[in-house]
Amino acid sequence: MKNWLPLALSTALLITTVSSAPLPGAAPSDWTPLLDKNLSKWRMYESHRHVPGDKGLPPTDAQGKALPPIGYDKNEANVFTVVQQQGQPVLRISGEIYGCLFTKQAYANYDLKLKVKWGTKKWLPRLNEPRDSGILYNSQGEPGVDYWHSWMLSQEFQVSEVDNANAMGDFWCIANSSADIRAKRSATKDTLKFSPTAEVTRLGNGGPGFCQASARYQPAADGWTELELINVNGQSIHLVNGHVVMAVGNSAYVANGQRQPLTTGKIQLQSEAAEVFYKDILIRPLAAMPAQYAQYFK
Repeated sequence: MKNWLPLALSTALLITTVSSAPLPGAAPSDWTPLLDKNLSKWRMYESHRHVPGDKGLPPTDAQGKALPPIGYDKNEANVFTVVQQQGQPVLRISGEIYGCLFTKQAYANYDLKLKVKWGTKKWLPRLNEPRDSGILYNSQGEPGVDYWHSWMLSQEFQVSEVDNANAMGDFWCIANSSADIRAKRSATKDTLKFSPTAEVTRLGNGGPGFCQASARYQPAADGWTELELINVNGQSIHLVNGHVVMAVGNSAYVANGQRQPLTTGKIQLQSEAAEVFYKDILIRPLAAMPAQYAQYFK
């Protein structure tokens, strides 16, 4: 794992801080589309084709030397494509190779909305596992620092399913990220679940790295689920179909045993062994956490 101590300095010049009117009363013109037919606002990264039994390690050559990843902007197997549906661009991520699509620009203080829908294809190593993807935010550094050598240091808004039902809005620490979440432990197994009235639990830094959303919400009749991420000054709200399911506070990463703020960065969409579609990807600036969500951090 790389030393992330200089991240805040190394990314400071790349950050585009988004700061404007707060959420209530914002006009539709405040939204900026992030998706077009040419993926002009995004770059790509692909890791390795999965090798059974790799247990999170990169594949090696005959001499046991780690093979390099596929890398940036090669789009092997057309993992990332845009199709037109009803005159609108729809992003297809096949999932065949682990990796990510990530914004060219870094963002701070924003409201992100998008819709997601599952495809039918699944790939190794998750042929017999729930479909999985994710929105990774406050993403900094280079991809490849996580278990699967595919993503940047970041926080994850989980896009997944459990027992063939949607499991949207869960939280994962990616690489050496950390955060504070009000969570309680499941009575039947050792799993954290977001609860606004629970005590604060610190995630990451050797502790638990996963917290389940407070509730599950099914797709609309057309199969699409609306997701929304409110991300302001190290505090974030995960919404699914308009419902708050997670509040993440004190976003940070750990370097040399010390927590450092992780409040700005690029946005990644994961390719993780399942076909998934995204559309209506929109972002708008926020000056502060809207009052209706600020209560979750008191």
